[in-house]
Amino acid sequence: MEQYEPDRLSPAQEAAVRRSFRNGRAALSRRSLLRASAGGALAVGGLGALSACGIPPAGNTQGGVPAEDHSKKEKSVSFSNWTEYMDVDEAGREHPTLDAFAERTGITVKYTEDINDNTEFFGKIKPQLAAGQDTGRDIIVLTDWLAARLIRLGWVQKLDPANLPNAFANLSPQFRSPDWDPGRAYSYPWQGIAAVIAYNKKALDGVEVRTLSDLLDNPRLKGRVGLLTEMRDTMGLTLLDMGKEPEKFTADDYDAALARLQRAVDKGQIRRFTGNDYTADISKGDFAACVAWAGDVVQLKADNPDIDFLIPDSGYMMSSDNLLIPNKARHKTNAERLIDYYFEPQAAAQLAAYINFVCPVEGVKDELAKIDEDAANNPLIIPDKAMQAKSRAFRSLSSKEETEFEEKFAKLTGA
Repeated sequence: MEQYEPDRLSPAQEAAVRRSFRNGRAALSRRSLLRASAGGALAVGGLGALSACGIPPAGNTQGGVPAEDHSKKEKSVSFSNWTEYMDVDEAGREHPTLDAFAERTGITVKYTEDINDNTEFFGKIKPQLAAGQDTGRDIIVLTDWLAARLIRLGWVQKLDPANLPNAFANLSPQFRSPDWDPGRAYSYPWQGIAAVIAYNKKALDGVEVRTLSDLLDNPRLKGRVGLLTEMRDTMGLTLLDMGKEPEKFTADDYDAALARLQRAVDKGQIRRFTGNDYTADISKGDFAACVAWAGDVVQLKADNPDIDFLIPDSGYMMSSDNLLIPNKARHKTNAERLIDYYFEPQAAAQLAAYINFVCPVEGVKDELAKIDEDAANNPLIIPDKAMQAKSRAFRSLSSKEETEFEEKFAKLTGA
């Protein structure tokens, strides 16, 4: 089991935290006018950042420790999620899918929107997790890098497949086996977060864009290209463009990709590295093309007919926000039943229609079409098999790699 070591953040990691709060994926609520679509994941990656929280090493903490399950006697479940990450009724007061679950099962859901950022939320629950105590929550939703960290620390419970028949059967293939949780023994995805290339047709003025290389090399796009401050998305797409696998790359591969981007920076090809604020640049045409999150592109396209997106032949980056059950949760079985419920196509469709992220549930398209046909036919919400096949994930990093890679990326972006 990994030890929890209270190291300090490196300067590069501190800069990544500041970027995320200022204009990255932690900066906006889930359904702001232009949706911030990526789970509040800090570029810190959860290794160095979390180790700065100042708690003792967890050497005496056993991993995957369940409490006595009170699910049969206590018909309740406590669910902590990100703000604006659940369907609501027209009045904005009720959550129809949660209400339907409660009516069917008799299980009352205490739903709390108390996650605004991965590291901030971890600070709320780390003392109990480190001490082997109940956090007061049965389900939490964390971005993949932090989910991986908690699994390695042994602070979340192994799921019972017997309580998850829909989740097992209906999980989309592209989310089935991340390297940090092979076979989804400890987690299931809540929503997917895709990083693609967006472009403004009017601003391109006839320039053909098909790959990331087109953004980095075409002199007609000089000074009109945007890349993300999120290291995993920008570096992952660059590695793919260079024929490298983001799931298996080496330190030398990473350095070569950095050098590739540095050349583009040096010749003025890249206007700037941004967080979610690229939405204004691409809409106005200050960016002719940029790396963008799918949740934003859905809304951008709806608001501006000049905006569109492309998936490079080399692939695109996918991360996820994930459902986990922390150690000592009182209602594990009830929590598993709620997780499984959201892998039923009808419930998944209602959720997808509202939040417009990448739905991780296979076979949901027909149900979604009954609610919103445009959403059902949008590959940024329901990827077809060809698009699923191009989905790639950034591999897990060691603490040493995290620090080194972030420091190098910070120098590149000028953070």
